[in-house]
Amino acid sequence: MKDLSGLEERLHYRFQDRGLLERALTHSSYANENRRMGVRDNERLEFLGDSILGMEVAAYLYQHFPQMREGEMTRLRAELVCEGSLAAIGETLELGQYLRLGKGEEAGGGRSRPSIVSDAFEATLAACWLDGGQEVAHRLVRELVITLIPADLKGVDRDYKTDLQELLQRDARNAFRYELRGESGPDHDKRFSVALLVNGEELGLGIGRSKKEAEQRAAAMALEKLS
Repeated sequence: MKDLSGLEERLHYRFQDRGLLERALTHSSYANENRRMGVRDNERLEFLGDSILGMEVAAYLYQHFPQMREGEMTRLRAELVCEGSLAAIGETLELGQYLRLGKGEEAGGGRSRPSIVSDAFEATLAACWLDGGQEVAHRLVRELVITLIPADLKGVDRDYKTDLQELLQRDARNAFRYELRGESGPDHDKRFSVALLVNGEELGLGIGRSKKEAEQRAAAMALEKLS
């Protein structure tokens, strides 16, 4: 299995029990091929992660959108936690390269299959919760999922990219760039993943239905960190 240090850096979390993270990245096809070695798949962790994610998103919508009706909250939550959104987040984290897959799934392109990547993200979220507690999972959901909420729903019409550029240009030594990390989904429902790097350090991750939208969300995350 590939060294997990790079993934921990993207998660901004260092595991005490690396075994939890390994299990979160283990597809059932790999576990079935290695059952005699006691390998366990990530399906139970995915179940837990799905519940954690749903609760975190529901709580945020309830607290921050007091005028939003139940049906609207249900639809928005469904969009935030759908396979397409989670697979795009997984691509941004580059989960695919860390997956443990069976030979058949590997040959069939499982590393980029949205259903597998989205399930692995939910399992990884659960692993973080079990290893580091609720606050770690809470932070990940806020940084990676809540940032997908359209700015207009927050009552904000803000150009985050321009605001960030003005902030960074106060120091001429700062250099920043947006890097396309990947895209997923069918042509009619694309998700783009963009990272923002400042002086070589990744400060923001954004996912959107266009590159521009993803860049805005990456800039918003960076501004929140810098503030």
